[in-house]
Amino acid sequence: MPEKNNLSRELLSGREYIGVEKIDGPIIFVRKTHPVGYRELAQCIDSSGNIRLGIVLETSNDMVVIQVFEGTSGLTLPATRIRFSGQPLSIPVSRSMLGRIFNGLGTPIDGGPHPKGEAELNVNGMPINPTAREYPRDFIQTGISVIDGMNTLIRGQKLPIFSGNGLPHNELAAQIARQAKIKNEDTDFAVVFAAMGVKHDVARYFIRSFEESGVLGNVALFLSLADDPSIERLITPRTALTLAEYLAYHENMHVLVVMTDMTNYCESLREISTIRGEIPSRKGYPGYLYSDLAEIYERSGMVKGCGGSITLMPILTMPNDDISHPIPDLTGYITEGQIVFEREMYGRGIYPPIAGLPSLSRLMKDGIGEGMTREDHPHLSSQLFAAYSYVKDVRNLASVIGEEELTPLDHTYLEFGEDFERKFVSQSMNEDRDIEATLELGWEVLRLLPVEELHRLTEEEIQKYYGM
Repeated sequence: MPEKNNLSRELLSGREYIGVEKIDGPIIFVRKTHPVGYRELAQCIDSSGNIRLGIVLETSNDMVVIQVFEGTSGLTLPATRIRFSGQPLSIPVSRSMLGRIFNGLGTPIDGGPHPKGEAELNVNGMPINPTAREYPRDFIQTGISVIDGMNTLIRGQKLPIFSGNGLPHNELAAQIARQAKIKNEDTDFAVVFAAMGVKHDVARYFIRSFEESGVLGNVALFLSLADDPSIERLITPRTALTLAEYLAYHENMHVLVVMTDMTNYCESLREISTIRGEIPSRKGYPGYLYSDLAEIYERSGMVKGCGGSITLMPILTMPNDDISHPIPDLTGYITEGQIVFEREMYGRGIYPPIAGLPSLSRLMKDGIGEGMTREDHPHLSSQLFAAYSYVKDVRNLASVIGEEELTPLDHTYLEFGEDFERKFVSQSMNEDRDIEATLELGWEVLRLLPVEELHRLTEEEIQKYYGM
């Protein structure tokens, strides 16, 4: 029976339908077609014979809904022709795509030729089967102290960055892409960088940053610019992950995928949902926002028996810096932690302005310590968290009663908090600190506190590192 169905689909593939029922924004409605598959690739042909690619969003016995990547400007109801391919959207992928720049659909935009594809893969992919996953354990060094020391990135992890409008998340994304490496291992490491809805100057910044640092040859960029059709943003992360999957599971490479800005992706999803007349959920986003994000995020990880891995760092801007907004809220449920930006720290000139307390890496405990980073790393990180938490309490108290009413110990903690932010958290955009330098900076700021305040450290660790 399945063979008969496949044969009938092949015979119907390429059939054209002249005239459409309705055009609404980037959406085309076609009535009375043959059975069409969900996410099947379609060609929309205007009266001049120009072809625009689209993808099937919804299919039923009466109506097929198609989203057109290049937009529907200039299309008319009676003259538009629709041709269904019988296949999902796929792209040719190969290792030669590293060092190249593509648009959101995987078409080169750097002036070079189309790379020779070693395989043709469906961009929709599949989330990794949980039973086939291997638990992430290996430390990835980003060269950024507040991440490596306190919110460690682990190979195969999903660790998002929660930022806000006007904060330097693009600069941090570029810095991570330039500096990330697997510590103490001679492995193939690559970066796949996907930017959705970014402005031209931001795109030029990314390209220039990678070119000047000499890492562009190991980076594949997928850029969906702000003036590109917004519908293209829905395909961009899937296209980027398709290449990442090929590199990880066919070429046995360890791939870091950086995506910015997932908020633009979700806004496009809401736009299409509204045009289709779907019942909105929280803040007008579709009810399937969670499952749609999970479909993307769960394509990363480590698979048993495979030599490669995909580590994912999605970046999103929280509307009005609201961490309870649906986008960061649902992202936090799917991923293994979050790195949160703080606008007040950025206002004081601290880069990266990563908030110490709400930031968290849930897999950190399994990727640090003796044999991975250094034996004192787990306890040092815990002590820094505890001390900085007390600093926040003292600052809140000082705002009520005034600093002159604080105890001498409280003043010591205030001094520690200032040193922690200025020396440990803050660093330049081109500064690449190895893990040893990061841990030493942690001990340096802890030496401001009396030894009796170091409750999270062992006596052996204090004797070895505190007095240095």
